[in-house]
Amino acid sequence: METISSKAKIAKRAAEEIKNGSIVNLGIGIPTLVADYLDTGKEVYLHTENGLLGVGPSPSEKQLDLEIINAGKLPVTAQLGASYFSSSESFAMIRGGHVNTVILGALQISETGNLANWAVPGKDILGVGGAMDLVAGAKEVIITTQHCSKDGEPKIVSECTYPVTAKNIVSTLISEYAVFRFVENKMVLEELADGWTVEKLKEITPAKFIVSPTLSIY
Repeated sequence: METISSKAKIAKRAAEEIKNGSIVNLGIGIPTLVADYLDTGKEVYLHTENGLLGVGPSPSEKQLDLEIINAGKLPVTAQLGASYFSSSESFAMIRGGHVNTVILGALQISETGNLANWAVPGKDILGVGGAMDLVAGAKEVIITTQHCSKDGEPKIVSECTYPVTAKNIVSTLISEYAVFRFVENKMVLEELADGWTVEKLKEITPAKFIVSPTLSIY
């Protein structure tokens, strides 16, 4: 059985969340991998805030065109029928509520669905980018993140200590170990990675969560 990296596992699981007919914006990092795992049987329109609707999978060497990039400046492909537009028009789509789902990375997520994903205190800040607009305008916010930082610090916390992007905004949280839903600002554990237990998950998750009675393994 082929094994995949933890980041790819998260992206693959996130791709399953995308509904047919959706317009979806993929953030920088793990979210960009989601395009490679989309169900080809679904009609999904990927949007990037620098001005492209109809983003395709990552390009092969022959497909590489450095003028076709996403908001993270990574090369992408464009699907047949894709459209190009200015950044201002792109943000009008976002702010106008025309993006169904946004998939973003995170620095911290609180147990009430607060999101921090743009600044680490004491480090240089490049800017918030489109994150605040995206989470405010989208109908659904899916967070894809590794459960802990590179230093082993938990990312899923009781309260965010980093600058908050938006409050009570997260719909679904997917890590390599678990899938959580946020219901009335409470975290509900819906899925657990194979080989993990609730008790083991609690050891690396300071946030309080409810275990769904229909908890499944993924």
